[in-house]
Amino acid sequence: MYMPARVATTRTAWGRVLEQRLAAAGKPPMLILGAMMRKLLCVAYGVLKSGRPFHPSLHSMAG
Repeated sequence: MYMPARVATTRTAWGRVLEQRLAAAGKPPMLILGAMMRKLLCVAYGVLKSGRPFHPSLHSMAG
């Protein structure tokens, strides 16, 4: 899950939002990656369980 988390935090808008929010809160980089790994697993489980396609606006942490 490490590499998918790295890609998600650098290449996706919702991943960058999560990274910036946690970095602004003073979290260390490895904790941010751990949070992204967990988020990716939760999103994958939700997509598999619901059968609905991934939609980034549902997973944005803004606000």
